[in-house]
Amino acid sequence: MTRARLLVVGTPIGNLDDLSPRATAALAGADTIACEDTRRTGRLLAAGGIEAPRLLAVHEHKEAAGADEVVRRLDAGEVVALVTDAGMPAVSDPGRRVVAAAARAGYPVEVVPGPSAVSAALAVAGLPGDRFVFEGFLPRKGAERTRRLAALAGDPRTVVLYEAPHRLARTLADLAEQFGDREVVVARELTKLHEEVWRGFLVDAAERAEAEAPRGEHVLVIRGAPPPAAASDAELDDLLTAHLADGLSTRDAASEAAARLGVPRRRAYARAVRLSDD
Repeated sequence: MTRARLLVVGTPIGNLDDLSPRATAALAGADTIACEDTRRTGRLLAAGGIEAPRLLAVHEHKEAAGADEVVRRLDAGEVVALVTDAGMPAVSDPGRRVVAAAARAGYPVEVVPGPSAVSAALAVAGLPGDRFVFEGFLPRKGAERTRRLAALAGDPRTVVLYEAPHRLARTLADLAEQFGDREVVVARELTKLHEEVWRGFLVDAAERAEAEAPRGEHVLVIRGAPPPAAASDAELDDLLTAHLADGLSTRDAASEAAARLGVPRRRAYARAVRLSDD
């Protein structure tokens, strides 16, 4: 039975003390470490007292070729560990193609969990975390950015975004324009020496970022869209009256109105019956 397998290893997002004993053992026991930056990974290994195995550069611009090389190493019976510069590989980082290639080739893929800026920001934000949407980095400009913001604006789930410091003010201003002045937590340099968590609302956050020239990587956690206001009886009656006038049955008129206005079907049916009897 071959020992070959791919280990997806989470590494610290800032504080090197967050390197877990299991991650240390996985890196020390690997024959090859596929990594985003060999120098940065070399420093991590040195800090963890890990004797460096072979390091293979697999960054965003050569991930396809790197995935092929990882499979060749697995074919040779190696244990390959996959890391990125910080956090979990394949979560808004390179690694997805490597994982997919190893799985397609029939090799076991195991995960060694570790720090993640997404979960760290959600945990510290104090906003609902039972349902959330992670968007990574927004498109920088153009129609795709506009479409993505518009779609997120109506999402009731908590929204988590990454943003670089030089684009933070613009992104917060765009969010305020699309979302309204909604609650936001801006987390900067999580787990690092200058970690900062700012809580407030989007308009104030945009003004602050414009005035203070932010530094470091940021995670934005934004409260989801509020539920739509319930339709009034007058709105419901107007729509039901129009459907009934078009010849729909009481039941069909109620179903159509309930779907259109987002009201309970039972409520729409009771109003439709009342209008039909009048």
